[in-house]
Amino acid sequence: MDNNFTNTVLGNTGLKVHRLGFAASYRPGKEAVYKAFDSGINLFFGFGIDTNLTKALREIVKNNREKIIIATGAYNTIARFQNVRKALEKRLRQFGTDYIDIFMDLGIMKPKHFPEKIRDEMYKLKDEGKCKFTGISCHDRKFVGQLAGNGTLDTVMMRYNAAHRGAEEDIFPYVKTYNTGVISYTATRWAYLIRKQKGWDETAIPTAGQCYRFVLSNPNVHVCLTAPRNIKQLEENLKSLDDGPLNEEEMCFIKKYGDLIHSKKKWFM
Repeated sequence: MDNNFTNTVLGNTGLKVHRLGFAASYRPGKEAVYKAFDSGINLFFGFGIDTNLTKALREIVKNNREKIIIATGAYNTIARFQNVRKALEKRLRQFGTDYIDIFMDLGIMKPKHFPEKIRDEMYKLKDEGKCKFTGISCHDRKFVGQLAGNGTLDTVMMRYNAAHRGAEEDIFPYVKTYNTGVISYTATRWAYLIRKQKGWDETAIPTAGQCYRFVLSNPNVHVCLTAPRNIKQLEENLKSLDDGPLNEEEMCFIKKYGDLIHSKKKWFM
């Protein structure tokens, strides 16, 4: 697997990855998971409740465990914080495997939500071989940059798209220190980037493919997650990568559209 626009190595993990990762958040069906795997996608992110994904991967890993990278984690909400050890043990059962490739603490909003005791427990799980690498999904960009800069974690997962480009200042300059693996999500900004917005005078709007290409045009991003609703969307997203990085004209166009969206949602990070 060569380092190019569609394939790379996930930072210091050494894991060879297709740069489009797969999530089943919109329940595309088990066949879409099989199609993703057959098409070369090898990093799959999911929650325990993503039964389309867990059921399909339980079948795939029986004979292809070393070809699959499973990324999952413990959920955190405003009101509830999961026990990371119990969460990992449950994910092992749900995915039908004896180890998780990348185990994350998910949904972190503030530094206090990721205290030392949580980090230490994740390190123990890694030492025990129950997960190969650790990570965090966090909405506090500066905190993510800090963690990446001091080598706390193997991977980080955060939002990055043409409307939300703050990671370019708050995160990307710091991941290089320890070559932290970077996984991004919501390339289409929950579809806002591919819907006509008020105040946009041009006829054309970005396509989903351009949104993924925008993210992957940044070499700091190793994997961008896609969450298709069906096989057709999956195939279209994969096909779009054949066009490679955005050219200068496309980049200016999608950033301009992203700025319009961001100006309407200033409260959103």
